[in-house]
Amino acid sequence: MAEANWYVVHTYSGYENKVKVDIEKTIENRGLQEQILEVSVPLQSVIEIKNGVEKAVDKKMFPGYVLIHMVMNDDTWYVVRNTRGVTGFVGPGSKPVPLSEDEMAGLGFMGRSVVVDFEVGDTVVVISGAWKDTTGAIRAINEHKKTATINVEMFGRETPVELAFTELRKL
Repeated sequence: MAEANWYVVHTYSGYENKVKVDIEKTIENRGLQEQILEVSVPLQSVIEIKNGVEKAVDKKMFPGYVLIHMVMNDDTWYVVRNTRGVTGFVGPGSKPVPLSEDEMAGLGFMGRSVVVDFEVGDTVVVISGAWKDTTGAIRAINEHKKTATINVEMFGRETPVELAFTELRKL
């Protein structure tokens, strides 16, 4: 299998989050989780002062652009390129150029790894969010998205729920 790289996609201004959601839905519908690993709209926390009140606000680092970690092939290129709001990949002509590791490190995306003390099969408790104080067994771990899928009982049935690593604690 080919190696996944980060690519930059140009979008209509203000459509970055819509493009991200649409691509993630397409990944789910077409089963491309192994080929398109992550879709990101890089944000930067900024303090704004309005009327003498400080407020922390997330601003887009690159308005009009979305970063995608994917294996480049005809299928993935087609899915991304034909998503509503996408104007094209960044690169000469129609050939997308992946970002180098140095470029990604400069953006602060590389080198951040999360070490978790649980694995598939472990029982965990949810420590925040809608499922707080719920316990469940881990069914799957997605290191790229930094999430774990656990089974919770809802309406008398086991239901899989995907939660962030930060919401879980090992029992």
